[in-house]
Amino acid sequence: MAIMISSRPASASTILHHSLRHLRAYLAAVDTGSVTRAAETCFVSQPAVTQALSKIEKTVGLRLFSRTPQRIFANQAGEMLARRIGRAFGFLDPALSELSPRLKVTATAAQLKALIAVRETENFTLAARRLGLSQPAVYRAVSQLEEEAARPLFERTSYGIVATRPAQALAQAAKLAFLELQQADADMAELTSAETGQIVIGATPLAKSFVLPKAIANFRKVRPNLPLQIQEGPYQDLMAALRRGEIDFLLGALRVPAPIGDVEQRVLFHDTIVLVAGNSHPLAGRSEITVEELAAYPWVVSPSGTPIRRYFDSVFLNVAAAPPKSIVESGSLILMRELLDGSDHLGCTSRLQAEAEIARGLMRALPFDLSHTSRPIGVVLRKDWLATAAQQTFLDLLPVRPEQEL
Repeated sequence: MAIMISSRPASASTILHHSLRHLRAYLAAVDTGSVTRAAETCFVSQPAVTQALSKIEKTVGLRLFSRTPQRIFANQAGEMLARRIGRAFGFLDPALSELSPRLKVTATAAQLKALIAVRETENFTLAARRLGLSQPAVYRAVSQLEEEAARPLFERTSYGIVATRPAQALAQAAKLAFLELQQADADMAELTSAETGQIVIGATPLAKSFVLPKAIANFRKVRPNLPLQIQEGPYQDLMAALRRGEIDFLLGALRVPAPIGDVEQRVLFHDTIVLVAGNSHPLAGRSEITVEELAAYPWVVSPSGTPIRRYFDSVFLNVAAAPPKSIVESGSLILMRELLDGSDHLGCTSRLQAEAEIARGLMRALPFDLSHTSRPIGVVLRKDWLATAAQQTFLDLLPVRPEQEL
């Protein structure tokens, strides 16, 4: 969840505003039930722990502990927050320890944000601009990490600076850790019937035209104000963004098997491929069409490497006719519709994606059997992902059948 828009005042603090040391002290207090033992565990003073707990409670606007003369107990809200903070350090600490064990004690959120920005922009000046800081401040933050790690974190190349493998691992871990802390704000807001953040969804063309409109309409009945952001792009780019934590989940055609082991796929339904034509096309209205006739026309079809393109190419395998020579590669249904309307182009697309266009008389389905092209459509999640209440509500509004995981 990208925490960009909030129902809280703009000046309100967030969990991420607290130092990593304060958050570690909070976890220690929950684990030990003692301010004194938390101070000993974190090598800070007892008043420092007390102050950290007080500031965190003020941030979330909730009591997080009940107190007795013997110990303190985290309540439901306190346990919920501890779970998120614990997940954050679960991502972060292994990567910090890989560079230097002392980084778990010395690394700051500001230093890690600088590392992320430099890794992504491959330039200190651009990173500083992104963070709203001076270039020397960003350079100093990264240098402090390098000094503690006793090794360089970036290598200079002819086109910029590139993070070393350990630095890339730390930057990715820090992004996921910060995401968990942002999710904590949404969890806490939920307990006070407030809303903060937004849901970010990666969507392929089929998801945009068939799945998302219905899901969004139903979601708006129960969550009328929470911002939704739909990100589009090639499947590979959306998958990379999902794994980096930049989108919450991905909707579209699933890959069998899953493309990588750290994601989970859930089937929503199955779809088939359909061949379509404009209303005035010579093949429109025919009751039977041969592969040779199809090969004679220009086509609009998805780019190479996509499931639809593989099915399209398979139509022309093992037949005497040569495959079509005139092909426009595009995943845009709008472009396909307009080309079909104004020319003799044919199209190959998802049946569900084209369903509305066909029903409105904007294109025609050709009588060519592609029932063997059934493919699963569904949602892709990070395996280690923990949804907020709002995210789970959205997922529950999708017709997910958990028993059909791939």
